[in-house]
Amino acid sequence: MTPAVVLAAGASTRMGRPKALLEAGDRTFIRTILDALRDGGISDAVVVVRPGQPAVIQAVEASGFGRAVVNPSADEGQLSSLIAGLNAIDRPGVEAMLVTLVDVPLIGAAAIRVLLARAATSAAPIIRAVHGGTHGHPVIFKRRLFDALRSADPAVGAKAVVRTAGVEDVEVDDAGVVEDVDTPADYARLFGKRVPGC
Repeated sequence: MTPAVVLAAGASTRMGRPKALLEAGDRTFIRTILDALRDGGISDAVVVVRPGQPAVIQAVEASGFGRAVVNPSADEGQLSSLIAGLNAIDRPGVEAMLVTLVDVPLIGAAAIRVLLARAATSAAPIIRAVHGGTHGHPVIFKRRLFDALRSADPAVGAKAVVRTAGVEDVEVDDAGVVEDVDTPADYARLFGKRVPGC
């Protein structure tokens, strides 16, 4: 089994509001992501959120898929959230963990299916989505890297594990895997409208 961890505990300082609650068409970012994960073959997902965001937790619960996990150490960086998510999904039978970001809301179910299928047959410890030669998300970490992630240097984060473990990049026909929404300008470019309140 390969559960998913959605990292959504950032401070969203550049966006000015939680990215999870921004609209991507007729659904929020988090609902769009959770729907794609479910439709792509993921059977269990957690969304890691920062403290004091009940609206985000409510949005996760309302989606009907996945559960929210609060990271009390969210300000310590993304690795702390990844580990909080890993600890929430790790149990016997879990062979790998698929990690994606709330900042990357347009990943399609087909791309997730491709990555899961490749992870099932590849000897590589990390499978990473690539589109047009640019790497993005999701990233799948096999179980043998779980301890390395837990002991990684917080100042460097998971990047050190990615650099040393070996990655198989999998080209997918989905530009959504590299469409990162960090700023109101990114949002306007992708969705043709302004962030509410900006």
